[in-house]
Amino acid sequence: MNDLMLQRLVEEISLTYFDKKFKHRAYFNSRLRTTGGRYMLHSHNIDVNPKYFQEYGLDEVIGIIKHELCHYHLHLEGKGYKHGDQDFKLLLKKVGAPRFCRSLGNETKVQKAFLIYRCRDCHQEYKRKRRVDTTRLVCGKCSGKIYLYRKG
Repeated sequence: MNDLMLQRLVEEISLTYFDKKFKHRAYFNSRLRTTGGRYMLHSHNIDVNPKYFQEYGLDEVIGIIKHELCHYHLHLEGKGYKHGDQDFKLLLKKVGAPRFCRSLGNETKVQKAFLIYRCRDCHQEYKRKRRVDTTRLVCGKCSGKIYLYRKG
């Protein structure tokens, strides 16, 4: 499936389920990582993650498109288009759109390395993702000096 086929599919779904035209652009965006699709508030375009089509097929993409079209049509009508809004939840139910898309199975979270700082006096340990200036900080437990113990 390419961008032109996706555009036609979005237009067809919009007419079938919402009885309204989709007048903007729909395209695949391979930079999306954790989301199935996204509705852009300013441009009114819809991005779809191509990995969902590759992994789960057309049915999952249709669900993502329905979900994003709910955002699209409600936003253009000036109604509640956010996930928590009642208008949004009712429209999702009406058109049979999923509230959330499935997670991608092949994506694994990369665990970032962290730094462990330790107090010289009481040996209290502090884990941090970023470096801290040990000359300016003291231990919260005993006010002793802190040093970089190791990288975790």
